[in-house]
Amino acid sequence: MSRFLSSRRLQNDSTQAPQPRYDDVVYNDRVSETLDNGEDGKSDVLKLRPSDSSTMGDRNPLVAVETHQKSSRLRDCTGDYINVRSRPYVMKLLEKQGDRKILFADKVLKFTCSGKMKYRVLLVTDFAIYIVDPDTYSLKRRVALAAVEKLCLSELTDNFFAIIIPTEYDLLMASTRKTEIAAVFVETTKSASEYELEVSRSNRFEYNAAAEIVKEVQFEEVEGGVRTRILRK
Repeated sequence: MSRFLSSRRLQNDSTQAPQPRYDDVVYNDRVSETLDNGEDGKSDVLKLRPSDSSTMGDRNPLVAVETHQKSSRLRDCTGDYINVRSRPYVMKLLEKQGDRKILFADKVLKFTCSGKMKYRVLLVTDFAIYIVDPDTYSLKRRVALAAVEKLCLSELTDNFFAIIIPTEYDLLMASTRKTEIAAVFVETTKSASEYELEVSRSNRFEYNAAAEIVKEVQFEEVEGGVRTRILRK
């Protein structure tokens, strides 16, 4: 527990950036949705373009599945951009956990502790966060909302956000709907209790990519978008 809590120190923008000891990966946002090698052949460049529900549907590997029975438990789908009702395996997964209200559902990019990017489906209910594999519909992770300490976002127009979970390792993801996701987290937490979830905005923050791996995300406004740098400390 202590190794998670001791590393949770949010640095302000005036703090001098530490020299990277290991990986140094740069992402340039908001141009297209492809992963290419940088000009130097070493750094990866992630470019995301804003999406809407129609284009997301075309690109979503969760192809529509005809369902013969609609669950009465999953009636409230307010921010469902992948049509969860047409995904019987996902619905069955949520029912098994006893969740009834879907507040958000969309495809996101999740960053692994090694720096790789994987498409995942992010589901937010009134009780928990679900990370689901879009190809196999298998549950990769479930985190109770009560376990979330805060959200970390930059002050710029990038797509990155981190979910800080003191009792586990954190989540770093990218979505063109990050503002909506943050709003859902805050409103849900506030309605479920008197506690208001902290949303920390800084152009530099740390997160625990794994039990013994701390990374720092740095944001810099450049011509044409935002440059995002992820450093392993």
